[in-house]
Amino acid sequence: MAENRDCGDITDEMPELSDFDDEVWCDWDEDDETKGELQVRCLFCERLFSSAQAIFSHCTAEHQFDITQIVRKQGLDCYGYIKLINFIRITNPSTESFQSILDQVPWDKDEYMKPSSMNDPLLQFDVDEIWESMEQQPCSSEQVAGESQVQAAHFQRLQGAEKRAEVAEAAVERIREDFEKMRQYVQDFVINADARTGTSTTNTITDLRQDEDSVYFSSYGHYGIHEEMLKDKVRTESYRDFMYCNPHIFKDKVILDVGCGTGILSMFAAKTGAKHVIGVDQSEIIYQAMDIVRENKLDGVVTLIRGRIEDVELPVDKVDIIISEWMGYFLLFESMLDSIIYARDKYLTEGGSVYPDICTISLVAVGDKKKHDERVAFWDDVYGFKMSCMKKAVIPEAVVEELNPDTLISEPCVIKMIDCNTVGISALDFASEFSLKITEDHECVAISGHFDVLFEKNCSNKVMFSTSPRSPKTHWKQTVFLLEQPVPVKKGDVIQGKIACCKNRKDPRALIISISINNMKQTYSLQ
Repeated sequence: MAENRDCGDITDEMPELSDFDDEVWCDWDEDDETKGELQVRCLFCERLFSSAQAIFSHCTAEHQFDITQIVRKQGLDCYGYIKLINFIRITNPSTESFQSILDQVPWDKDEYMKPSSMNDPLLQFDVDEIWESMEQQPCSSEQVAGESQVQAAHFQRLQGAEKRAEVAEAAVERIREDFEKMRQYVQDFVINADARTGTSTTNTITDLRQDEDSVYFSSYGHYGIHEEMLKDKVRTESYRDFMYCNPHIFKDKVILDVGCGTGILSMFAAKTGAKHVIGVDQSEIIYQAMDIVRENKLDGVVTLIRGRIEDVELPVDKVDIIISEWMGYFLLFESMLDSIIYARDKYLTEGGSVYPDICTISLVAVGDKKKHDERVAFWDDVYGFKMSCMKKAVIPEAVVEELNPDTLISEPCVIKMIDCNTVGISALDFASEFSLKITEDHECVAISGHFDVLFEKNCSNKVMFSTSPRSPKTHWKQTVFLLEQPVPVKKGDVIQGKIACCKNRKDPRALIISISINNMKQTYSLQ
C-alpha cells in the first residue's frame, strides 16, 4: 500500500518561482551562448559541418553520395530517409561498400528508426523538400528514367505494405474467430435453458467436435496432471489394493485399461497375474508409458496403443476385464464414462466385469457463512459501490475446492447410483429429488457434491474410497454450488430439493446442473 503523506508538507518544501532570481536565468542563458554552433561529422569521413545542406553538398562533391538521387531512386519517404541516415551512422560503411549494397536497401528495418545521436541535424532535414523540388523541375529524358525508377521503388513498397496488411488482416481474423468461439460458449449457456430444467439430452462421445477432443487429450499429455493423480494416494492405492487383494479376478485374464495414462493400472494388473493387458490412451503420455512398461520389464504382458477407444483396433476380439480411472469432478465431468460404456458393449466378453463397478453421487448442505460473504455478499458493497449484478456471473459457476468438514450442516444424501456393468449413456443425464437432514442450527449457503467409488463384484476383499469432505483428501476435492440467498435452518429440519444434471450440448465434456430449493432455482455450469 502506498504511504499516505500530507500534501502540505510537500508544498512547503517546494520553492516559490520568485526564489529563482534573475542571476540564475542569466547563468542559463550564458551556458547556452557558450555552446557555440553544433558541429556534426560527415557521413563518410571525419570532417565536421554545422548544417545538413553543408554535409550533403560535401558528400556529393567528395563521396559521390547524392541524397537527391538516392531519395528519387529508392522512393524514400521521411521514414525511409531516417532509416537510411541511421543505417550509415551505425554501420559506418565506406563510400564504395555503400554503393555496392545500394540496390539491396539493407536499411529498411525498424531497428534503424533509433538514432545513434539525438542531435544529428540530418535527422531534422525535411526530405519532402527534395520531392517538391523535383516536381517543379522540367523533366529531361534522364529524369523520366529516374521517375520510372522511383515509381518502381514505390510499387515495391506498396507490395510490401500490402503483404503486411494481409498478415495483419489474418491476425485480426484469428482474433475474431477466437471471440466467436467465446461468444458461442456464452450463447450456449443461455440456449441450454431447456436442458437445465432436467430434460434429458443424449449425446454420445462421437458427437464431440474434433477441436474439443484435441484440447481435452492434449491436457493429459503433460506429466503434471499424471503426477497429481499418482500422488493421490487414496485414488492410486485403492486401485492397487483392489487388484492385489483380489488376484483371482485377474489371474490368466485379458485386461483392457481405458485411458491408461502412465500405465500404472496396467502394471498393477500385470503384477496380479493377468495373461495380457492392453492399455489405450489418446494423449502423448502413451509414449512415456511405453518406456515405463519396458523399464519395468512388463512389455511382454502389457501392450499399449495410442488412440481413442472408439477409433482403435484391439489385438483381441474380447476382453475379460475392463479397468479404468474415468471419474471427473462431480463424478461425470469430462464424460469419460461414455468411452467405458462403448468399450464394454464392444469388447467385454459375456460374464466379464468393469471396475470400478459401483459409483454414487451425494449432496450435503454447507454452512460456511464466511465463504458466502467472501464470494457472494462481497458484491453488495465494493468500496462503497453496489456491484450486485456480478453475482449473476459468480453464482452460476460451480466451484471445485476442498471443504472444511466442520462447515457441513447436514447428513449426506445419495442422488445417483451408477452400475458400470449395466448403465447406458442415456442414464448419465438425470434428475433426482433429495432430502438433506440438518444437523445443527445454521444458514445453508451452498450445496456440495461428492462421489464414492466401490470395487465389489466378485471381490473377496471389497475396496472403496470416497471424495467426501469427511474423508481423506483427493485430487477431485468437492464441487460446491453457492446459493444466492442463504437459507436459515435448525437442527432436525429437512431441506427438500431437486437436482438435474446433463451434458452441455456444445461441450459434452462439461455439465449443466440445476438445483431447486424452497421455490428457488439456480443453474450452474461445471466446465
